[in-house]
Amino acid sequence: MNVANLQLEGLLMAVAAVNNALVRRGLLSVDDIDMALKTAEASFTADERLFEDMSPANRDAVSFPLRLLRLANTKQFEAGVPPFAELARQVGITKQPYNDQM
Repeated sequence: MNVANLQLEGLLMAVAAVNNALVRRGLLSVDDIDMALKTAEASFTADERLFEDMSPANRDAVSFPLRLLRLANTKQFEAGVPPFAELARQVGITKQPYNDQM
């Protein structure tokens, strides 16, 4: 596996852990974090020039971290967040197919 992928995996899990700590301490709610991540993804997909110039695979690549963090946020529990592999699998399962993938 590419080292950069491992670094991104670690960064995503670190952000998920920070989000979990913010919720446990009552500083933010699960809904607050979900809305922030949802807004970030919507901002990206609303940029038609950027969004239309990208292949479906590239759009998924950009959206993947936001989707993974949203899942980590909604599936968190007292001990922490689910493992990266489980979250990544769930992102793949919940992803909507594009017209060319039907």
